[in-house]
Amino acid sequence: MKFADLGLSDELLKAVTDAGYDEPTPIQAQAIPPVLMMKDIIGIAQTGTGKTASFVLPMIDVLAHGRSRARMPRSLILEPTRELAAQVAENFEKYGKNHNLSMALLIGGVSMGDQIKDLEKGVDVLIATPGRLMDLFERGRILMSGCELLVIDEADRMLDMGFIPDIEEICSKLPATRQTMLFSATMPPPIKKLSDQFLNNPKYIEVSRPATANTSIDQSLINVAPRAKRKLLVDILDHEGVDTAIIFCNRKTEVRDLCQSLRKDGFDAGQIHGDMDQSSRLAELERFKSGEINILCASDVAARGLDIKGVSHVVNYDIPWHPDDYIHRIGRTGRAGATGVAITFVTKSDSEHVDNIQKLTGTKIPVRKDKVRENVKDKGKTQKPKQDQRSKQDHEPRNTSSPDAPEKPKRASQPAKTPKPSPAKPKVEQEEEDGWNGPVPGFLDAKFDR
Repeated sequence: MKFADLGLSDELLKAVTDAGYDEPTPIQAQAIPPVLMMKDIIGIAQTGTGKTASFVLPMIDVLAHGRSRARMPRSLILEPTRELAAQVAENFEKYGKNHNLSMALLIGGVSMGDQIKDLEKGVDVLIATPGRLMDLFERGRILMSGCELLVIDEADRMLDMGFIPDIEEICSKLPATRQTMLFSATMPPPIKKLSDQFLNNPKYIEVSRPATANTSIDQSLINVAPRAKRKLLVDILDHEGVDTAIIFCNRKTEVRDLCQSLRKDGFDAGQIHGDMDQSSRLAELERFKSGEINILCASDVAARGLDIKGVSHVVNYDIPWHPDDYIHRIGRTGRAGATGVAITFVTKSDSEHVDNIQKLTGTKIPVRKDKVRENVKDKGKTQKPKQDQRSKQDHEPRNTSSPDAPEKPKRASQPAKTPKPSPAKPKVEQEEEDGWNGPVPGFLDAKFDR
């Protein structure tokens, strides 16, 4: 099947072709036609399968006819993170270049004044995170009564971040007669309840079993002691043929420390985590996408939906606390039909997390015992004898003569020296021992007649 078979406009097809795409992914092939027919849909697909384009492309054609009004967006796309919102905006710019559609991005960490100015002009597409959207709504800066189309993207992530109450309030303020689309990689019961409440007879599209990992990703576990993680990571980056890699940590402090450590070791590493301001995070992502850096240390803000081509490896430096996050993390590699490698470091305290992940995915992840791990162990074992040998050599006399110099004859072995008897002490010393401390006066030797 080709994109031309899905009923998209010629202008949109040209933009898709210019972007280098010809055949739709399964989720795109099944979602685009019902969206064009204005039906509600639920799209369940593993990450990296093209969910974003499956709603961006038909939305452009649906919104091509109509006019926007000030402070009343015609469509709304809710994203859990700033990075995902910015990425969806990039997709609209790329695929909508032949359409005259206006767009606004409402995210935290940037100037609210500029966002308000965009809303005052009127927008066809509003891409927002729930927090900033609710803030502007409560200030009276935005009206949602004219919204004809709603997309809830990464719904399971919304659940994890506690946004479901905000989403319920947002949905209650939208027109009842609207088109609603819900996309997610997993379908936990609260999301099912949300869809039953706000979607009208939706078409259910599932291109893979919920919470399954991409089969093109080579997954493995490596047992490692906590203090040996950094040494093992450096060894993998040196010997595994890593082109580009994302290394996930659970804590923001660990992300910073690991990035600094890799830079000291000579790697082109960057970082992204929640403590960074929005401009810094986007700049770091751009450096990674452009190839200026090839290793990105990240927290779970980069685990969901980021579409970065050519990521060869994902390393779970820390095993994720939530099993769903494992699916999203490793989904940063093996995208768009490419192959990828996902390696997870496992300590003794991680056994429960491993069991939860394998229970969720329904697969047994192989434990890896390879040369990289053995080399790390061998280095730790042989390092101490080398140091002992080096210290022993430092105490031995060096042969400073040149290699060509004639060898000096060895000394004949001599018998052990017998101790010499101590000489008799002089008289003075003997008398000194008797108590006289000065020189012997001469009159003591004189002879007197009686």
